[in-house]
Amino acid sequence: MRNLIQDARDQAASLAMAAYRAAAADGTLPQADIHAAPVEIPRDASNGDFTTTFALAAGKALRQPPRTIAQALLDHMDLSGSYFASAEIAGPGFLNFRLNDSWYGAVCAAVEAEGGDYGTSEDLKGQKIMVEFVSANPTGPMHMGNARGGVLGDTLAACLAACGAEVSREFYVNDAGHQIDKFARSIYARCMQAKLGEDRYAFPEDGYQGDDIRELARGFLARDENGAFPEGKDEAGWMSAMAEYGLSVNLPKMKADLRRYKIDYDTWFYESTLHDSGAVAETAELLTARGWTYEKDGALWLKTADILRENLRRAGKKEKDIEKLDLKDDVLRRANGFYTYFAADIAYHRNKFETRGFDRVINIWGADHHGHVARLKGALDALGLDGSGKLDIVLMQLVKLLRDGELVKMSKRTGKAISLSDLLDEVPVDAARWFFNAKPDTQMDFDLGLAVRQDSENPIYYVEYAHARICSLIEKLAQEGQAVPPAADMALLDTEAEKALIKQLAAWPDTVRSAARAYDPSHVNRYLMELAGCFHRFYTACHIRQEAPELAAARLKLADSVRSVLKTGLKLIGVDAPEHM
Repeated sequence: MRNLIQDARDQAASLAMAAYRAAAADGTLPQADIHAAPVEIPRDASNGDFTTTFALAAGKALRQPPRTIAQALLDHMDLSGSYFASAEIAGPGFLNFRLNDSWYGAVCAAVEAEGGDYGTSEDLKGQKIMVEFVSANPTGPMHMGNARGGVLGDTLAACLAACGAEVSREFYVNDAGHQIDKFARSIYARCMQAKLGEDRYAFPEDGYQGDDIRELARGFLARDENGAFPEGKDEAGWMSAMAEYGLSVNLPKMKADLRRYKIDYDTWFYESTLHDSGAVAETAELLTARGWTYEKDGALWLKTADILRENLRRAGKKEKDIEKLDLKDDVLRRANGFYTYFAADIAYHRNKFETRGFDRVINIWGADHHGHVARLKGALDALGLDGSGKLDIVLMQLVKLLRDGELVKMSKRTGKAISLSDLLDEVPVDAARWFFNAKPDTQMDFDLGLAVRQDSENPIYYVEYAHARICSLIEKLAQEGQAVPPAADMALLDTEAEKALIKQLAAWPDTVRSAARAYDPSHVNRYLMELAGCFHRFYTACHIRQEAPELAAARLKLADSVRSVLKTGLKLIGVDAPEHM
């Protein structure tokens, strides 16, 4: 698909290199081993649309003042047939290019021709990528952190797919291990308290305290029609039954909440399958065979510290700096014979790469997991799976929820958590997805009041209103007999507002590419805000109804192109593009 900004950038570089070769051929400039001309977009549009620093970069090699080199390039440059109307020297030797009408027309033509595919590319074609996100413990309702990870993972997956990758969205279900044991013990304790009285059965100090556990206990007892609990089985049997029951209730709720949040997964992967298949034990055996484990106090340990030291040395870290780090080994199998969560996580990622053949895996994790990143990558390196090169972790910072300027406290342990379901009862889904799609590595404040405001202070309203405004304009003009034309003379669009809007349309393909490359889908939000702002300024400055038919047709065509890109961008982050507001 067309990327007119990249096309112009490449063309400016080619023009500069062709001019240099011509200047070197006639002796104006000396011959030198120069193969590329760096091209940038100036921050200040008064300095042109594109600029090359060729003369500054080549000054030493050519032994000429940069302005002399720039003048030689200008004297030997042929802009005919290019996207540029002019080139000029500025400052110490910058060579600035200004776009001509053909480029602006090509942008509009690309948006028209490609429609909803405008902005897509094949940059990642042939790559099989998994994005694993949310993966919340199924021991309670999903909370605000899960809400943020959900939209970041879902939108990142969409951006990667738009760049041509084969993308799979995955949820890892922690249905085994210590958390599930604690979950079962918590339900069991509430059942016992319901039978005996709360003062006659102690609740586990580390148990889950939420009201959801009480509800599960009531549901379990209600299902026990014959009153078999607690005599019908031994305690271990009841624990197993309660874990199974709790998961049977919580997992469908999680799936329903995520569907309501407009998230659908390709795969729900269960941790228990790794244990049942022997994959966890096999992974530990493979690490042992490679010499990366040892036994101590009846437990099996991974030589994590040695693995990380080796990786740091390969990365060029100084030995004295490595020794300052508090590197520790990890238990893979406890003395009681049970494998740790870390062992299961290594086996899970081995499954991703070795069994299912993903070229790259991206995990969206909370920032509190930062200490786990190097350890997991190192363990995969120890297995020969190139965890350092093929596993990427996006760490997202915390969310602060505000209501009327006051912090809304959240605590899963005390049962006062703000769940995803609670949030979506109070805030529209589209607003939640928009606000949570913020830059992952920054802490964010989620303002409940702002999210429901219907004015320009609310960014999602501002963008959606721009789309609805264009749709209403097109509808009204159609009623007056003026439809969006199949073609128009876009060269008539020569005001600053019109050109700025077309430039913003041209930036969409680069935005999608940048979001995918940086694993930061908030690029899309920022772009849509800028596009909406450009449109509102254009709409204020440039009339349509009162103008001559040819100019009115071109402006209407431009407005329709903006509508198309706004709709595409909103769709990418899972937000509706309303036609009326």
